[in-house]
Amino acid sequence: MTSNSCLLRGMLWSILWGCLAAITAFGQTGSQNVPRIAPVPPDPLELATGQIPVNTPESREAALQLLGRARTHFALRSTGQAFDLKASFTVDSLGKTNHDGAWQMEDLFLPKHGHRWTATAASGYTTTSIATTKIYGDEASSAVPLRLLEARGMLFDPLQSPTYADQGSIRTATATFHGVMVTCLLLSRSRNDAHPASGRGWEETEECIDPQSGLIQVHSEVPGRYAVYDYTEAPQLAGHILPRNVTITEAGRVVSKVRVESLSGLTSPDSSLFVPSDEMKARGEAVAMTSATKVTRVHGRGPFTAAMTLRAVCVFGMVTATGHLVEAHSLQPSDPNSEAAVEDAMKIDFSPQTPAGAPPRQHFVFVIEEFISRQ
Repeated sequence: MTSNSCLLRGMLWSILWGCLAAITAFGQTGSQNVPRIAPVPPDPLELATGQIPVNTPESREAALQLLGRARTHFALRSTGQAFDLKASFTVDSLGKTNHDGAWQMEDLFLPKHGHRWTATAASGYTTTSIATTKIYGDEASSAVPLRLLEARGMLFDPLQSPTYADQGSIRTATATFHGVMVTCLLLSRSRNDAHPASGRGWEETEECIDPQSGLIQVHSEVPGRYAVYDYTEAPQLAGHILPRNVTITEAGRVVSKVRVESLSGLTSPDSSLFVPSDEMKARGEAVAMTSATKVTRVHGRGPFTAAMTLRAVCVFGMVTATGHLVEAHSLQPSDPNSEAAVEDAMKIDFSPQTPAGAPPRQHFVFVIEEFISRQ
Protein backbone atom coordinates (compact mmCIF):
# COMPACT_ATOMS: atom_id res chain seq x y z
CA MET A 1 0.00 0.00 0.00
CA THR A 2 3.03 2.27 0.15
CA SER A 3 3.48 4.37 -2.97
CA ASN A 4 6.86 5.92 -2.17
CA SER A 5 9.88 5.30 0.02
CA CYS A 6 13.44 6.66 0.03
CA LEU A 7 16.39 6.42 2.44
CA LEU A 8 19.50 8.64 2.53
CA ARG A 9 22.64 8.82 4.65
CA GLY A 10 25.19 11.53 5.44
CA MET A 11 27.27 13.16 8.19
CA LEU A 12 27.29 11.95 11.79
CA TRP A 13 24.37 13.26 13.87
CA SER A 14 23.14 15.48 11.03
CA ILE A 15 19.51 14.78 10.26
CA LEU A 16 18.92 13.71 6.67
CA TRP A 17 15.78 14.25 4.69
CA GLY A 18 13.91 11.31 3.19
CA CYS A 19 12.74 11.71 -0.40
CA LEU A 20 9.23 13.13 -0.37
CA ALA A 21 6.67 11.74 -2.81
CA ALA A 22 5.66 14.09 -5.61
CA ILE A 23 2.17 14.16 -4.16
CA THR A 24 3.57 15.71 -1.01
CA ALA A 25 5.42 18.51 -2.75
CA PHE A 26 2.57 19.34 -5.08
CA GLY A 27 0.10 19.23 -2.21
CA GLN A 28 2.00 22.03 -0.50
CA THR A 29 2.07 24.27 -3.56
CA GLY A 30 -1.68 24.44 -3.84
CA SER A 31 -2.34 22.23 -6.91
CA GLN A 32 -6.05 21.58 -7.50
CA ASN A 33 -5.48 17.90 -8.32
CA VAL A 34 -3.76 16.61 -5.22
CA PRO A 35 -4.49 16.47 -1.49
CA ARG A 36 -3.47 19.10 0.97
CA ILE A 37 -1.22 18.19 3.89
CA ALA A 38 -2.57 18.49 7.40
CA PRO A 39 -0.55 21.04 9.39
CA VAL A 40 1.90 20.14 12.14
CA PRO A 41 -0.03 19.59 15.41
CA PRO A 42 0.10 22.49 17.88
CA ASP A 43 2.54 22.18 20.74
CA PRO A 44 3.77 24.77 23.27
CA LEU A 45 7.30 24.07 22.00
CA GLU A 46 6.40 24.48 18.32
CA LEU A 47 7.65 28.06 18.11
CA ALA A 48 7.85 28.74 14.36
CA THR A 49 4.35 29.73 13.29
CA GLY A 50 2.69 32.06 10.80
CA GLN A 51 4.09 33.10 7.43
CA ILE A 52 7.75 32.04 7.12
CA PRO A 53 9.55 33.00 3.89
CA VAL A 54 12.61 31.23 2.51
CA ASN A 55 15.77 33.15 3.41
CA THR A 56 17.45 35.61 1.08
CA PRO A 57 21.18 35.03 0.41
CA GLU A 58 22.03 37.60 3.11
CA SER A 59 19.68 36.22 5.76
CA ARG A 60 20.71 32.69 4.83
CA GLU A 61 24.33 33.47 5.60
CA ALA A 62 23.31 35.00 8.94
CA ALA A 63 21.33 31.86 9.76
CA LEU A 64 24.29 29.59 8.97
CA GLN A 65 26.56 31.73 11.15
CA LEU A 66 24.09 31.48 14.04
CA LEU A 67 23.84 27.71 13.60
CA GLY A 68 27.62 27.41 13.57
CA ARG A 69 27.93 29.54 16.69
CA ALA A 70 25.42 27.37 18.56
CA ARG A 71 27.11 24.18 17.40
CA THR A 72 30.54 25.34 18.59
CA HIS A 73 29.51 25.17 22.25
CA PHE A 74 29.12 21.37 22.06
CA ALA A 75 32.56 20.75 20.52
CA LEU A 76 34.36 20.08 23.80
CA ARG A 77 37.11 18.00 22.21
CA SER A 78 38.10 20.89 19.95
CA THR A 79 39.61 22.65 22.99
CA GLY A 80 42.49 20.18 23.07
CA GLN A 81 41.98 19.95 26.82
CA ALA A 82 41.45 16.76 28.78
CA PHE A 83 38.09 16.70 30.56
CA ASP A 84 35.79 14.65 32.74
CA LEU A 85 32.04 15.04 32.25
CA LYS A 86 29.57 13.35 34.57
CA ALA A 87 25.87 13.30 33.72
CA SER A 88 22.68 11.61 34.83
CA PHE A 89 19.31 11.17 33.21
CA THR A 90 15.96 9.58 33.90
CA VAL A 91 13.72 7.90 31.34
CA ASP A 92 9.94 7.58 31.58
CA SER A 93 8.73 6.28 28.22
CA LEU A 94 5.95 4.08 29.61
CA GLY A 95 7.83 1.07 28.28
CA LYS A 96 7.86 2.25 24.66
CA THR A 97 11.66 2.26 24.74
CA ASN A 98 14.06 0.09 26.72
CA HIS A 99 15.49 0.71 30.20
CA ASP A 100 13.14 3.21 31.80
CA GLY A 101 14.44 4.63 35.07
CA ALA A 102 17.63 6.26 36.31
CA TRP A 103 20.93 6.37 34.43
CA GLN A 104 24.48 7.52 35.16
CA MET A 105 27.18 8.16 32.59
CA GLU A 106 30.68 9.58 32.45
CA ASP A 107 32.91 10.79 29.61
CA LEU A 108 36.68 11.10 29.78
CA PHE A 109 38.72 12.68 27.01
CA LEU A 110 42.50 12.83 26.77
CA PRO A 111 44.07 14.43 23.67
CA LYS A 112 46.31 12.04 21.68
CA HIS A 113 44.97 9.12 23.71
CA GLY A 114 41.27 8.98 22.99
CA HIS A 115 37.81 9.02 24.45
CA ARG A 116 36.26 6.73 27.06
CA TRP A 117 32.66 6.70 28.20
CA THR A 118 30.65 4.52 30.53
CA ALA A 119 26.95 4.27 31.28
CA THR A 120 24.89 2.35 33.84
CA ALA A 121 21.12 2.01 34.14
CA ALA A 122 19.22 1.16 37.30
CA SER A 123 17.64 -1.65 35.27
CA GLY A 124 21.03 -3.39 35.18
CA TYR A 125 22.31 -2.38 31.76
CA THR A 126 25.93 -1.22 31.68
CA THR A 127 28.42 -0.43 28.94
CA THR A 128 31.94 0.89 28.42
CA SER A 129 33.28 2.29 25.16
CA ILE A 130 36.86 3.25 24.32
CA ALA A 131 37.61 5.10 21.11
CA THR A 132 41.17 5.53 19.88
CA THR A 133 41.88 4.76 16.22
CA LYS A 134 39.02 2.24 16.50
CA ILE A 135 36.02 1.83 18.79
CA TYR A 136 35.95 -1.00 21.31
CA GLY A 137 33.32 -1.90 23.86
CA ASP A 138 31.92 -4.47 26.24
CA GLU A 139 29.66 -5.99 23.60
CA ALA A 140 30.94 -5.60 20.05
CA SER A 141 27.74 -6.48 18.19
CA SER A 142 24.98 -5.30 20.52
CA ALA A 143 22.86 -2.22 19.91
CA VAL A 144 23.23 0.63 22.39
CA PRO A 145 19.81 1.61 23.82
CA LEU A 146 17.95 4.47 22.12
CA ARG A 147 17.55 6.69 25.19
CA LEU A 148 21.24 6.41 26.07
CA LEU A 149 22.32 7.50 22.61
CA GLU A 150 19.62 10.18 22.62
CA ALA A 151 21.00 11.66 25.85
CA ARG A 152 24.53 11.62 24.46
CA GLY A 153 23.43 13.21 21.22
CA MET A 154 21.63 16.02 23.01
CA LEU A 155 24.77 16.83 25.04
CA PHE A 156 27.54 16.37 22.50
CA ASP A 157 26.28 17.07 18.99
CA PRO A 158 22.57 17.83 18.53
CA LEU A 159 22.93 20.25 15.60
CA GLN A 160 23.78 19.55 12.00
CA SER A 161 26.78 21.35 10.55
CA PRO A 162 26.39 24.63 8.64
CA THR A 163 28.05 22.94 5.65
CA TYR A 164 25.33 20.30 5.53
CA ALA A 165 22.54 22.76 6.30
CA ASP A 166 23.70 24.96 3.44
CA GLN A 167 22.76 22.22 0.97
CA GLY A 168 19.07 22.58 1.75
CA SER A 169 16.32 25.11 2.29
CA ILE A 170 16.58 27.50 5.24
CA ARG A 171 13.71 29.53 6.63
CA THR A 172 13.91 31.86 9.64
CA ALA A 173 11.22 32.89 12.11
CA THR A 174 11.35 34.86 15.34
CA ALA A 175 9.53 33.82 18.49
CA THR A 176 9.49 34.40 22.24
CA PHE A 177 10.57 31.60 24.55
CA HIS A 178 10.60 32.07 28.32
CA GLY A 179 10.38 35.81 27.78
CA VAL A 180 13.41 35.94 25.45
CA MET A 181 13.39 36.57 21.72
CA VAL A 182 14.79 33.57 19.81
CA THR A 183 15.56 32.91 16.17
CA CYS A 184 14.08 29.66 14.85
CA LEU A 185 15.77 28.05 11.86
CA LEU A 186 13.73 25.63 9.76
CA LEU A 187 16.08 23.35 7.82
CA SER A 188 15.10 20.91 5.09
CA ARG A 189 16.87 18.57 2.68
CA SER A 190 16.75 20.56 -0.55
CA ARG A 191 16.69 24.17 -1.65
CA ASN A 192 13.81 23.21 -3.95
CA ASP A 193 11.54 21.78 -1.25
CA ALA A 194 8.00 23.12 -1.15
CA HIS A 195 6.80 24.50 2.20
CA PRO A 196 3.41 24.99 3.85
CA ALA A 197 1.75 28.37 3.56
CA SER A 198 1.98 28.78 7.33
CA GLY A 199 4.24 27.29 9.97
CA ARG A 200 6.65 24.39 9.88
CA GLY A 201 6.64 21.57 7.34
CA TRP A 202 6.68 17.94 8.46
CA GLU A 203 10.10 17.38 6.90
CA GLU A 204 11.79 20.39 8.52
CA THR A 205 14.10 20.34 11.53
CA GLU A 206 13.57 23.30 13.87
CA GLU A 207 16.41 24.92 15.82
CA CYS A 208 15.48 27.86 18.06
CA ILE A 209 18.56 29.80 19.18
CA ASP A 210 19.10 32.83 21.40
CA PRO A 211 20.87 35.23 18.99
CA GLN A 212 22.44 37.17 21.87
CA SER A 213 24.16 34.23 23.60
CA GLY A 214 24.30 31.89 20.61
CA LEU A 215 22.87 29.07 22.75
CA ILE A 216 20.31 26.58 21.45
CA GLN A 217 17.03 26.78 23.36
CA VAL A 218 14.74 24.29 21.63
CA HIS A 219 15.80 21.52 19.25
CA SER A 220 13.36 19.39 17.23
CA GLU A 221 14.23 16.96 14.43
CA VAL A 222 10.58 16.23 13.68
CA PRO A 223 7.21 17.55 14.87
CA GLY A 224 6.16 15.95 18.14
CA ARG A 225 9.66 15.56 19.62
CA TYR A 226 11.38 18.50 21.33
CA ALA A 227 14.44 19.06 23.52
CA VAL A 228 14.49 22.12 25.79
CA TYR A 229 17.91 23.39 26.96
CA ASP A 230 18.32 25.05 30.36
CA TYR A 231 21.55 26.95 31.13
CA THR A 232 20.95 27.77 34.79
CA GLU A 233 24.38 27.42 36.46
CA ALA A 234 25.66 26.16 33.11
CA PRO A 235 28.92 24.14 33.18
CA GLN A 236 31.73 25.60 31.07
CA LEU A 237 35.06 24.47 29.69
CA ALA A 238 37.49 26.74 27.82
CA GLY A 239 34.69 29.04 26.67
CA HIS A 240 32.32 26.23 25.71
CA ILE A 241 28.96 26.31 27.48
CA LEU A 242 26.86 23.19 28.02
CA PRO A 243 23.29 23.10 29.32
CA ARG A 244 22.81 22.13 32.94
CA ASN A 245 19.56 20.36 32.02
CA VAL A 246 17.92 19.05 28.85
CA THR A 247 14.25 18.04 28.92
CA ILE A 248 13.00 15.85 26.06
CA THR A 249 9.29 15.63 25.30
CA GLU A 250 7.26 13.49 22.93
CA ALA A 251 3.66 14.39 22.13
CA GLY A 252 3.71 16.92 24.97
CA ARG A 253 4.90 14.39 27.56
CA VAL A 254 8.35 14.41 29.23
CA VAL A 255 10.14 11.16 28.37
CA SER A 256 13.69 11.98 29.48
CA LYS A 257 15.48 14.50 31.69
CA VAL A 258 19.23 14.87 31.25
CA ARG A 259 21.46 16.69 33.75
CA VAL A 260 25.15 17.56 33.54
CA GLU A 261 26.35 16.96 37.07
CA SER A 262 29.89 18.23 36.54
CA LEU A 263 32.36 19.23 33.82
CA SER A 264 35.99 19.73 34.72
CA GLY A 265 39.41 19.79 33.10
CA LEU A 266 41.86 17.04 33.99
CA THR A 267 45.42 17.88 35.00
CA SER A 268 46.82 14.37 35.50
CA PRO A 269 44.51 11.80 33.86
CA ASP A 270 45.31 8.09 33.93
CA SER A 271 46.24 7.21 30.33
CA SER A 272 45.71 3.49 31.00
CA LEU A 273 41.96 4.13 31.08
CA PHE A 274 42.09 4.69 27.32
CA VAL A 275 43.68 1.35 26.48
CA PRO A 276 41.14 -1.31 25.42
CA SER A 277 41.42 -4.61 27.23
CA ASP A 278 42.43 -7.82 25.50
CA GLU A 279 38.83 -9.01 25.87
CA MET A 280 37.55 -5.91 24.06
CA LYS A 281 40.02 -6.40 21.23
CA ALA A 282 39.06 -10.05 20.92
CA ARG A 283 35.41 -9.09 20.42
CA GLY A 284 36.30 -6.84 17.51
CA GLU A 285 35.16 -3.31 16.81
CA ALA A 286 32.08 -2.09 18.64
CA VAL A 287 28.92 -0.79 17.02
CA ALA A 288 29.41 2.76 15.72
CA MET A 289 26.68 5.41 15.66
CA THR A 290 26.16 6.89 12.20
CA SER A 291 23.79 9.44 10.70
CA ALA A 292 20.16 9.66 11.60
CA THR A 293 17.85 9.22 8.63
CA LYS A 294 14.40 10.44 7.63
CA VAL A 295 12.07 8.39 5.48
CA THR A 296 8.72 9.51 4.07
CA ARG A 297 6.05 7.00 3.01
CA VAL A 298 2.70 7.87 1.45
CA HIS A 299 -0.24 5.48 1.85
CA GLY A 300 -3.25 5.29 -0.44
CA ARG A 301 -4.15 4.89 -4.09
CA GLY A 302 -5.22 7.49 -6.63
CA PRO A 303 -6.82 9.20 -8.25
CA PHE A 304 -6.20 11.97 -5.74
CA THR A 305 -8.26 15.12 -5.43
CA ALA A 306 -8.10 18.41 -3.55
CA ALA A 307 -10.91 17.13 -1.31
CA MET A 308 -8.44 14.68 0.25
CA THR A 309 -5.98 15.36 3.05
CA LEU A 310 -2.65 13.76 3.89
CA ARG A 311 -2.33 13.19 7.64
CA ALA A 312 1.19 12.51 8.91
CA VAL A 313 2.46 10.43 11.81
CA CYS A 314 6.15 10.39 12.79
CA VAL A 315 7.67 7.11 13.98
CA PHE A 316 10.95 7.30 15.92
CA GLY A 317 13.23 4.31 16.43
CA MET A 318 16.70 2.79 16.16
CA VAL A 319 18.08 0.71 13.30
CA THR A 320 20.51 -1.93 14.57
CA ALA A 321 23.67 -3.15 12.85
CA THR A 322 21.65 -6.08 11.52
CA GLY A 323 19.07 -3.78 9.94
CA HIS A 324 16.29 -4.31 12.47
CA LEU A 325 14.12 -1.39 13.63
CA VAL A 326 13.88 -1.47 17.43
CA GLU A 327 12.31 0.71 20.12
CA ALA A 328 10.02 2.18 17.42
CA HIS A 329 7.12 4.31 18.64
CA SER A 330 4.78 7.03 17.41
CA LEU A 331 5.32 10.70 18.18
CA GLN A 332 1.61 11.38 17.51
CA PRO A 333 0.09 8.57 19.62
CA SER A 334 -3.42 10.11 19.67
CA ASP A 335 -3.67 10.06 15.86
CA PRO A 336 -6.01 7.30 14.60
CA ASN A 337 -3.27 6.12 12.22
CA SER A 338 -0.62 5.90 14.94
CA GLU A 339 -0.63 2.12 15.35
CA ALA A 340 -0.70 1.53 11.59
CA ALA A 341 2.23 3.93 11.17
CA VAL A 342 4.40 1.96 13.60
CA GLU A 343 3.39 -1.35 12.02
CA ASP A 344 4.32 -0.09 8.56
CA ALA A 345 7.64 1.35 9.71
CA MET A 346 8.54 -2.03 11.17
CA LYS A 347 8.13 -3.59 7.70
CA ILE A 348 10.74 -1.35 6.03
CA ASP A 349 13.84 -3.16 4.82
CA PHE A 350 16.72 -1.49 6.66
CA SER A 351 19.27 -4.07 5.56
CA PRO A 352 22.69 -2.63 6.35
CA GLN A 353 24.87 -1.32 3.54
CA THR A 354 28.10 -1.68 5.50
CA PRO A 355 31.25 -1.88 3.37
CA ALA A 356 33.33 -5.03 3.74
CA GLY A 357 35.61 -4.78 6.74
CA ALA A 358 33.80 -1.79 8.26
CA PRO A 359 32.61 -1.91 11.88
CA PRO A 360 28.93 -2.61 12.58
CA ARG A 361 26.72 0.48 12.57
CA GLN A 362 23.43 1.67 13.99
CA HIS A 363 21.45 4.88 13.61
CA PHE A 364 18.29 6.74 14.56
CA VAL A 365 15.47 6.80 12.04
CA PHE A 366 12.43 9.06 11.73
CA VAL A 367 9.73 7.61 9.47
CA ILE A 368 7.09 10.13 8.39
CA GLU A 369 4.03 8.08 7.49
CA GLU A 370 1.41 9.99 5.49
CA PHE A 371 -2.13 8.62 5.21
CA ILE A 372 -4.83 9.72 2.76
CA SER A 373 -8.06 10.95 4.31
CA ARG A 374 -10.99 11.27 1.87
CA GLN A 375 -13.07 13.43 4.18
